[in-house]
Amino acid sequence: MSFLWTAHRFAGGALALDVANSVVLRFDPGRRIDRFADAAAMDTFAAAANLYGAERERFGSLLPAPPENRKSLLALREAIDRHFRKQVQDDARPDLLADLLEAIAAVLRRAENDRDHVALDVATAHSALSLVTTPEPDRMKICPNCEWLFLDRSRNRSRTWCDMAVCGNRTKAKRHYRRNKEGAQP
Repeated sequence: MSFLWTAHRFAGGALALDVANSVVLRFDPGRRIDRFADAAAMDTFAAAANLYGAERERFGSLLPAPPENRKSLLALREAIDRHFRKQVQDDARPDLLADLLEAIAAVLRRAENDRDHVALDVATAHSALSLVTTPEPDRMKICPNCEWLFLDRSRNRSRTWCDMAVCGNRTKAKRHYRRNKEGAQP
């Protein structure tokens, strides 16, 4: 199945969060879509992150994760989501942090040293490690529409949605529809 990565898919504000958000409708088993289930989509994600990702200057030209490292990238993705989601919900757990650090270490142990080209799995591990050590964990939020993780980099920390053009508009359109529907009923 072919999938097009757009700028909206990189609304997390950090590569680690964009990778975690590669699972769409994570908590809806009937509609859940894992965009990394297809190896080709995982490879094209790296190329799209070079265009749209918030950390594209930091990592230079991202390469796809080598086939032998894809399983550890998926384990890292899940550890990122579990740890940071609980942190945002004010339910930080030491065991989830330990799992995340172990997943980061597993990726970094196999990392090849190339300053000009970094594999997606290695860049994701570095991004996640930066998020763990960030001094402002309250900047991380969960979008109330799609439930993606994102960083609120607004000055007053008032950002509500991962992407105003998509999730913000959908939420506002639903609210408008409901108001008009309720007003039209006799």
